[in-house]
Amino acid sequence: MSGDMVRIRPPVMAQIPDFKAPPPLSLYIHVPWCTRKCPYCDFNSHEPRGDIPESEYIAALVADLEHDLPRVWGRPVETVFIGGGTPSLLRPESVDRLLSEVRARVPLRPGAEITLEANPGTVDQARLTELKAAGINRLSIGVQSLDDELLRRIGRIHDATAARSAAEGAIAAGFDNWNIDLMYGLPGQSVAGAQADLRAALALGAPHVSHYQLTIEPNTAFHHAPPATADDDALWEMQEHCRELFATAGYDQYEVSAWARPGHRCEHNLNYWLFGDYLGIGAGAHAKITVVSSQSVERCSRLRSPRDYLAGEGATRIAERRRLETAADLGLEFMMNALRLSAGFHRRVFEEHAGIPLMLFERELARAEALGLIERDHLRIWPTERGRRYLNELLMLFMAADQLA
Repeated sequence: MSGDMVRIRPPVMAQIPDFKAPPPLSLYIHVPWCTRKCPYCDFNSHEPRGDIPESEYIAALVADLEHDLPRVWGRPVETVFIGGGTPSLLRPESVDRLLSEVRARVPLRPGAEITLEANPGTVDQARLTELKAAGINRLSIGVQSLDDELLRRIGRIHDATAARSAAEGAIAAGFDNWNIDLMYGLPGQSVAGAQADLRAALALGAPHVSHYQLTIEPNTAFHHAPPATADDDALWEMQEHCRELFATAGYDQYEVSAWARPGHRCEHNLNYWLFGDYLGIGAGAHAKITVVSSQSVERCSRLRSPRDYLAGEGATRIAERRRLETAADLGLEFMMNALRLSAGFHRRVFEEHAGIPLMLFERELARAEALGLIERDHLRIWPTERGRRYLNELLMLFMAADQLA
């Protein structure tokens, strides 16, 4: 080959991770109850039989956190996210107690972002004011649509008036950092209807919008009886028209489904997307912890049933535990998260958070670049517009990274 050296890359599977220090740490707290299960929802949510056992559940959460403390001892918690389910079903005094117990056990970063998910119909201005006093400084409101007929078709218990009332209540309670969830591609929704829904949502004034497509997931009511939804061309047209509306309104698309005004990106989700660590407590919660001593990443999940979770103790609340120890697994999981970000990732962040050299994936990166799915320079790698549209195809390039010559 005219004297050129042929470089043979060692198999990715053979590369041993080398973590110098763990990445930033977040805390996720799951509240598994909802007033009613939505037909599209595949999250761990359950309709309560009678009153929610708030005191018992918070005691279980605290014990769960204490069980995991040795794994993260001394590490500051950067963000907290209370998700569900419908955490806003909890009384504000229960949330206050929970956050006080958390602060007593982990070093929470001063000014840390603390988010609580809330559904319209479960909160009013007075309740939101109390939640803010308890320490919640960011809300995520599950609006989903501002069209009463579409809300009915997707099984939501609130109407558009309740959604507007929740947004107005958030502003009146003093929240300047809040999100609304908005779906598109709903049963019977047209392209014009998706645009009208977004205009109505933007009029609420939320500085952050999670704008995502309805997908039919296994083990949901919609999976067993699928509704008629838009075809791929109509879905893409919805995305394009809505992107124009977001841009005109001053929102930046920093992740595939996330739009924010300056200074209002969700720090908790950014830690997920950059392969940061997170404790996960509560029924069905997931965790990801980097263990420098064993040069591995541990993933675990809790029991999904609230009854079983409450009856458990210590390790008996763990449903599954596994380790990521190969470079192929670590690299793929990093890419599955970070390539969702419009700005992509810094090469240094990859090597610090995944614990392996980026050069191991040069073949896959070169292929992605040749296909127009990514762009890169000496500092960063980011997906192109084509790469974001065909994200699954981009990630497929990294799924066989261990099968190298």
